[in-house]
Amino acid sequence: MSDKSLIKLVNVYKEYVNDEVVTKVLHDVSVEIKKGEFVAIMGPSGSGKSTLMHIMGFLDKLTSGSYFFKGEQVSELEDDELAEIRNKEVGFVFQSFNLLQRTSIFDNVKLPITYSTKNISDKDIEAAIKSVGLYHRINNLSNQLSGGEKQRVAIARALVNQPEIVFADEPTGNLDSKSGKQVMEILQDLNEEGKTVILVTHEKYTAEHARRIIKIVDGKIVDDYNVKHRLVAKNEKKLIK
Repeated sequence: MSDKSLIKLVNVYKEYVNDEVVTKVLHDVSVEIKKGEFVAIMGPSGSGKSTLMHIMGFLDKLTSGSYFFKGEQVSELEDDELAEIRNKEVGFVFQSFNLLQRTSIFDNVKLPITYSTKNISDKDIEAAIKSVGLYHRINNLSNQLSGGEKQRVAIARALVNQPEIVFADEPTGNLDSKSGKQVMEILQDLNEEGKTVILVTHEKYTAEHARRIIKIVDGKIVDDYNVKHRLVAKNEKKLIK
């Protein structure tokens, strides 16, 4: 594995213990993701793909193994240290949007700044909203938006801290096909601009919008390959890369 990797997991195991019942979720996972990649982690429900994303995104800790972020060992860091890295380096987009109800788009996108040490201005917030095509609705309340618009707000919120990586966990799962394509177009555009994008999905069609697919089954990586015929959301044509 290269020392220039952004994310490197080595022999990672993850298990949960509840009432003395041990549930093993990840088994000897080793993977490397470089800066600027667009990777889809694909697998069926219960395969461990979201757990893998949560570990990569500093939302959860591994049980054993090693995690290197930008070449630094982060496996043994305390929760507050992980939170600091997460707030500086990572943006999250979830299937359920997680917006504040009856709150404006502007204030929803502004929310991560509360926990940020970065100097983020109102212009930065507006720029994030413009980037997802919703500036004309900046003062609308979240409960006045369609599902696709809510997910675009969630993407703007993920971008406002100018993170190194954007994690998207089933971002099209609650959307119709048209809205789903709009979300994938935004993620592809972000990747073209240099952002590292890591997408979690159980849908082959969605995964094929990425440049690389990692398949996980029963907590083990069973395949890892570059996408030869990548789907491009903007024009719905296949592009050979």
